Amino acid sequence: MARVLALTRDLMFGSRVQSALTTAGHEVRLLDEPARVRELLAGSPAGAIDGPTVLVVDLTDAELDGARALEALREQGVLGGVRTLAFYSHVEADTRERARRAGFDLVVPRSRMAREGAELLRPLVAGPLGA
Repeated sequence: MARVLALTRDLMFGSRVQSALTTAGHEVRLLDEPARVRELLAGSPAGAIDGPTVLVVDLTDAELDGARALEALREQGVLGGVRTLAFYSHVEADTRERARRAGFDLVVPRSRMAREGAELLRPLVAGPLGA
């Protein structure tokens, strides 16, 4: 089981992601502000059992600016060993590239997140990618 923080302001899709990940045995918390993610991560050391292990970020909301949010969390030193997964609209190739440059561990289209959300988390919680 992983602890998951999901940064999204889309309540419909966020609930869908939460349901799929919860059904797969993960504990999921939906958040709509990067500041709230920072607060939770800052209060939970990366190696702690009660700390989140995966941050899922919605890149489809331009006002949320998920790539910048990740960069800020990294700059603030609160990410630690938290793994990151982002999803984007398949028609926004520039958003995908920006997310990759920001350093997300995994970047997938929203449609893939909808179909395979729980499976996508498996390599993120199992250990280093590529291991």
